[in-house]
Amino acid sequence: MRHPGTPTDDAPAPDRRFLFLQGPHGPFFGQLGAMLRAAGAEVWRVGFNAGDAAFWPDGRSYLPFAESPDAWPARCAALLDDKRITDLVLYGDIRPIHAEAVRQARARGLTVHVFEEGYLRPYWVTYERGGSNGHSRLMQLGVEAMRAALAHSDPDLPDPPSHWGDTRQHIWFGALYHWHVMFRNRRYAGFRPHRALNVQQEFRLHLKRLLLLPAHRLERHLATRAILRAGAPYHLVLLQLEHDSSFQAHGPFETMEAFLRLCIEAFAAGAPRHHHLVFKAHPLEDGRSPLRPDIARLAAEAGVSERVHFVPGGKLALLLDHARSAVTVNSTAGQQVLWRGLPLRSFGAAVYDKPEFVSDQPLEAFFAAPARPDSRAYRAYRSYLLETSQVTGGFYSARGRRELLRQVLDMILAPQDPYDALASGNSAPRQQLRLVK
Repeated sequence: MRHPGTPTDDAPAPDRRFLFLQGPHGPFFGQLGAMLRAAGAEVWRVGFNAGDAAFWPDGRSYLPFAESPDAWPARCAALLDDKRITDLVLYGDIRPIHAEAVRQARARGLTVHVFEEGYLRPYWVTYERGGSNGHSRLMQLGVEAMRAALAHSDPDLPDPPSHWGDTRQHIWFGALYHWHVMFRNRRYAGFRPHRALNVQQEFRLHLKRLLLLPAHRLERHLATRAILRAGAPYHLVLLQLEHDSSFQAHGPFETMEAFLRLCIEAFAAGAPRHHHLVFKAHPLEDGRSPLRPDIARLAAEAGVSERVHFVPGGKLALLLDHARSAVTVNSTAGQQVLWRGLPLRSFGAAVYDKPEFVSDQPLEAFFAAPARPDSRAYRAYRSYLLETSQVTGGFYSARGRRELLRQVLDMILAPQDPYDALASGNSAPRQQLRLVK
């Protein structure tokens, strides 16, 4: 039942009242809020630290939350009621403050707008209503239902770009955000980060990563070249950030080491003796997890040190182009695997985990003879995503934000979410991706 006194989500913008919580590092949420105000909506932003405040330029609509996390449920309820909020906007739905706000918003019948990194990275952003990743509506949608919905459209799909896009800007805004939290956070005495590391540690990791980008680029180039020049067949393991919400909340492993051990032991037992195993780190891996020493130790214990390799982040396309198969917990990079028609084995809840194209073989058997995906089914699935929740653009570069804002504002104000709009034949024309090198 909808909260008394609030309009439905098909109300015109002047009758909509948006509450923003935490967004991606950088200016995107501030710019989106300004555009919603320009459309006539009322917009508020709750800030939980100085980093949130730094990227929200409209001080009149900024609501600082300086209490301890225990006080958030009551404060959230008061804000939703006192401001007569109709729409909640957030980035990811897993962190505790967001999960609590989503729970209360649903109880009141409010519309929940969730942004996430693109399921089809790098040149797309995910926009959904209600939840993302393991909480996405995609988890309950089968390929045949997607094909039926696609009967209402005639998609012209772009090829996936082979590079990340705005990694440097992502790292820069992350470092700047944590600088504000570290040096200007006196006002927020009750602030507690949602990750295990404290703010000083987060800032040092972001800064170190930014400064070492040239050295890491050279290291990646040399490691990739050595693997490709060796000429041996190899399987690729797509690693994620251990602190990432998809790994933590939607995966079966408590630690990254547990996943590494499973992969290496299954490879040693099942893969042909001339095959190799390549671990590819996440592009934003910052060293908080000891991946390289853990992989070396586990490979030595399994007796496969000469056949196991590590590549520290960087571009994925070149390694995927020559791989036999890929394994992941639930990385969005699994989409690039399936687009190439390569066998994929995943272990966590993922929006692409459909029986038509993701293997359910025991990992030892997968390394021995990986089952290939149904590429036609995957193409239908990918078409569905590009017609619904995947929006061209990005959060971090100025060009990416412009591309994103041109489209997503109307999607937020639309009466239906992207999935219902396509199924009913009411989806708006989507901007085609223009690749600019």
